[in-house]
Amino acid sequence: MEERNLFLTNIPVEKAFERFMNLIKPHIRIKNEIIEVTDSLDRVTAEAVHALNNSPLYDSAAMDGVAVISAHTHGASETSPIMLKPGESYHPLDTGDPIRPPFDAVIMAEDIQEADGEGILIHSAAAAWQHVRPVGEDIVKGELILLGGHQIRPIDIGVLLSGGITRILVRKRPEVAIIPTGSEVVEPGSEIKEGDIIESNSRMLEALVKQCGGVPIRFPPVPDEYEMIKAGIRDAAEHYDVVLVCAGTSAGRGDYTVHVLRELGEVAVHGVAMKPGKPVVLAKVNGKHVVGIPGYPVSAYLAYDNFVAPVLEFFSGTAKADSSAVQATLTRRLVSSLKHKEYVRVKVGKIGGRLVASPLARGAGAAMSLVRADGFCVIEQDTEGLEAGTLVNIIFCRDLKSLEHTIVSVGSHDLILDILADMISNYFPGVYLSSANVGSAAGLMAIKNGEAHIAPIHLLDESTGIYNSPIIASLFADRRMALIKGVGRIQGIMTQKKNPLKIAGIIDLLRCRYVNRQRGAGTRVLLDYQLKNAGIAPSSITGYGREAATHMAVAAAIKSDSADAGMGILSAAKAMGLDFIPVGKEDYDFLIPREFLELKHICAFIEMLKSSVFHRKLEGLGGYDTKCCGEIDYV
Repeated sequence: MEERNLFLTNIPVEKAFERFMNLIKPHIRIKNEIIEVTDSLDRVTAEAVHALNNSPLYDSAAMDGVAVISAHTHGASETSPIMLKPGESYHPLDTGDPIRPPFDAVIMAEDIQEADGEGILIHSAAAAWQHVRPVGEDIVKGELILLGGHQIRPIDIGVLLSGGITRILVRKRPEVAIIPTGSEVVEPGSEIKEGDIIESNSRMLEALVKQCGGVPIRFPPVPDEYEMIKAGIRDAAEHYDVVLVCAGTSAGRGDYTVHVLRELGEVAVHGVAMKPGKPVVLAKVNGKHVVGIPGYPVSAYLAYDNFVAPVLEFFSGTAKADSSAVQATLTRRLVSSLKHKEYVRVKVGKIGGRLVASPLARGAGAAMSLVRADGFCVIEQDTEGLEAGTLVNIIFCRDLKSLEHTIVSVGSHDLILDILADMISNYFPGVYLSSANVGSAAGLMAIKNGEAHIAPIHLLDESTGIYNSPIIASLFADRRMALIKGVGRIQGIMTQKKNPLKIAGIIDLLRCRYVNRQRGAGTRVLLDYQLKNAGIAPSSITGYGREAATHMAVAAAIKSDSADAGMGILSAAKAMGLDFIPVGKEDYDFLIPREFLELKHICAFIEMLKSSVFHRKLEGLGGYDTKCCGEIDYV
């Protein structure tokens, strides 16, 4: 039986990086190379750069017009113009043409008057050197143009070329070997079988390395075979500046990375006080930086950001652009371990002049949370957590200006939210729809607490049988609210294709594996209402306590044979190729405080809801009624 790695340490992030760099620094050799100036954008100069020639190269005209001898123009005025003869007193030129003695000034074309082919009349005197660019006005030969360690910008390229420099010495980009490992990983596009995992982390790391000024060299995936992993790392450490080994860093029986690194070199750290990302390995092999990257996507991203990006910046001389730090009010309580520095992904929005941060999924494998996130809320080590309503620091990863026109939506999930987000950003550039799918009840609380602009809801009032309005009138009796009408949609029971269990209604849920929506979701409220009417106890349904956050997550569970049935909407069933048994129609609307109705981005949202192009899009999905889309009901 293979042994597990049960000796992970828990070193603070900053201490771990310091130990890593101290191990490597004596072996680092910064490399330079000469490249064409025209290819030098974003590269870093290896030494100071001085001009090889003047710019302009000679005295030249700064305007279109005529070159004149300034002394010959003295006394000219509107009432006493002076006639100048061609050749001896002036000659025509264009901007940039050389000016040679005895000419020493330029009169603009619009300030001269033709005199019947005999010459020109001028109505004001020309001062010496007016409209003339003297030699070296911009750049003087030998002048310092750029300092060493300067990251070259587009304007720098133009100045370098003007100064006569066509080739330049720059820092060589660090070459980074990326070795994906794992017997279970397969390349994207391969035929997938049960137990396979699509290898994507190395491609993410490739892009991150490029973004940081490095040159990534990705190896083919290496199976969990000790000698093969050893050979790959040894070869990479011989030829490249930095080596990243993907996966195999934790406590699994097939996790060989740390053992191989101990055999080939020296391990500085195995395990840091960071969540996600604890099982990082920081090592030296052949005098090269080697980082064992954890296998979960979020862990991999954070390991790169904390331990690889600073190394590449050291090599290339570039500095990573600082993420904007903003303060925002936390919308939910966050519990954290005292042992770790935790990075929680958040959505950020601006509501009524203040920023609010809503936490996203916290799992290390929740890669989509990285895509959806606007930034990170960092909970420092030795902190038990943060309470809702706390003002927290956010490492913001988007343009801060985008917050001004971001619609913050918190509430029930529907596929139309993704469609609206895409269409709004296309039809209204600079306007964004940011959605957090937390269920209708949580959406109501987000509006009540000032944490959202709109809340998508579909809540049935059992006493009246009416959706949304009665509940809002009761909950917001002291506040002026409105409902932006959304869509009528069909709720029902999704089952596997051809409905093998012959499910026909709510009573049949007693004989299947069910997957539910989260507590507070409108779909779950509808299910509980139906169960109550049928006299069925929720506890008698297998899987009632199993929760999914979206209709598509329910559909995916059924499609994969992890469940037999679940409540959801027709469009989700169609998207996954499932059968569907209708249960009832409902209203899916958007709750909004009335004061937000005039906001520019909300007006764009309403316009999109009303648009025929949006309605046509929904026709293809099926199960939606759009006749009231965009209408306003004042509650």
